[in-house]
Amino acid sequence: MCPDCEDFARTVLLLGQLALYADMAGADLDFVDVVSPSLAASLPEPPPGTFPDGSDLDADPDRES
Repeated sequence: MCPDCEDFARTVLLLGQLALYADMAGADLDFVDVVSPSLAASLPEPPPGTFPDGSDLDADPDRES
């Protein structure tokens, strides 16, 4: 697996685990609120072929900013 692929997969996994943690009883939601945007912002560019052709949101003129 390429280094970018590993980084992308690991970050997506961490975001998923954070979402599961947020749904647990007694979860520290302040922690979730602080960590989730930082983790999402750290996502590298997705590896080529991750999404189907034509799914580039940057090229979508109807995309909300």
